[in-house]
Amino acid sequence: MTSMHFRRNAGRALAALALAGSVAVSPVAAPPAHAFFGGGFGGIVYDPRNHAENILSAARALEQINNQIQQLQNEAQMLINQARNLASLPHSSLAELQASVQRTQQLLSEAQRIAHDVAAIDRAFTEDYGAAAAAGDFDARIAGARNRWETSVAGFEDALKVQAGVVGNIEGARAEMAALVARSQSATGALQAAQAGNQILALQSAQIADLTAAIAAQNRAQSLEAARAASAEAQARENLNRFLDYGSGYTPTTVRLFGG
Repeated sequence: MTSMHFRRNAGRALAALALAGSVAVSPVAAPPAHAFFGGGFGGIVYDPRNHAENILSAARALEQINNQIQQLQNEAQMLINQARNLASLPHSSLAELQASVQRTQQLLSEAQRIAHDVAAIDRAFTEDYGAAAAAGDFDARIAGARNRWETSVAGFEDALKVQAGVVGNIEGARAEMAALVARSQSATGALQAAQAGNQILALQSAQIADLTAAIAAQNRAQSLEAARAASAEAQARENLNRFLDYGSGYTPTTVRLFGG
């Protein structure tokens, strides 16, 4: 706005000087090449054309300075924008998200009897499930069946605990989501917006981890129950075979009666 105002005033001044110069050099007036003023002032010479050129040169120099000032202002604004784009988001959900995931992991690690461990599962199924359920005497088979039943009940209890923990994390996730969305909408630069978006993705990852834990715990309980049922079936067949096994059967022998 200042530059346009200056250009408009400079144009008017140049037009006025041009008109004055045309009058000064008009054939009607027929002035001399140089105008002299006042003999008592030591013969000062005034050249209108030279004066107009000096003013025009000064106007051009001033316009260049004004352009440079405008360029510096643009560069300063660009630096301000860059500083905003590099400003870090003042809110972080990392600690809360890590705590939420750790709570879920803690619930999974508290699994009773058979843990979420490949070696532990392999050992348990080798010793107490499948064909092993039908091994041993009657008392051992009864103890094994009871142990498998208790393991299935504990699996369902663990699944309920994990599900309760996941449900408890929902409120915290909702609060963090609201805070991150608000920060994203009020972000002053690209970095803050990107960081808010990354934290929202991290929150979604934590929720996916909770969902995975709940599904894993539920499937564990169902798998233990299915294994118990399969082992019970194998044990029942063995019990029936032992019940129907009459040994070598009846062998007739000679009997001597008294008084013969």
